[in-house]
Amino acid sequence: MSRMSRGDRRDAIVAAAVAVAVRKGLASTTVRDVASEMGTSSGLIHHYFESMDDVLAAAFKRVASQDLTASGRQMVAAETPLAALKVFFRTYAPADKDWSFQLWLDAWAEAARRPAVRAISRQLNLEWQGLLEGVIRAGVADGTFTCAEPAAAAWRILSLLDGLALQVIAHGTTIGRDDVIAWTTGAAERELGLPDGALAARCARRGRARGTSPRPGPPGA
Repeated sequence: MSRMSRGDRRDAIVAAAVAVAVRKGLASTTVRDVASEMGTSSGLIHHYFESMDDVLAAAFKRVASQDLTASGRQMVAAETPLAALKVFFRTYAPADKDWSFQLWLDAWAEAARRPAVRAISRQLNLEWQGLLEGVIRAGVADGTFTCAEPAAAAWRILSLLDGLALQVIAHGTTIGRDDVIAWTTGAAERELGLPDGALAARCARRGRARGTSPRPGPPGA
């Protein structure tokens, strides 16, 4: 490999780990796999990362942070809290076979066994909840929403989204993306004192899972 700065080398390792994880899943990604993807030795990986857990955590953080940033930017650009909430659902709800959300599911599964992955998963989950809570508070402040507990409401909505997303990605035929949108926006409308259908009209059949619409395929695709 050509000479790189330390930061560039770490970035290259993380990019290779993402590419492998998309194909094989986080749990099956090994040091040898990442080294092979880069065309180098396993020793190089160990030189820049203390453990494979740290490599996987960095790979997951790269993908998940991009999704969070993309959703946050679109929500900030929305003209009203209601419009921002519609953006949240449009950019968060999963599409079938979405590779990005599949990495989220892998990370949740691995979090119990890999402390580094658990720490990143927890951090990002808190940031997603904070993003949603902020929109709810803004809507309460301007009179659009009625909600006595914005933080708790955000957790309930997020938990419902994640649970249904698991059904879509893991089981495929059980429920579809339109079901996820209808059920979660309906629950949010009840949480926030909105009329039926206030959120659903522009959320259905648009967007991708936790990211931009449309988003590019995985590295190396």
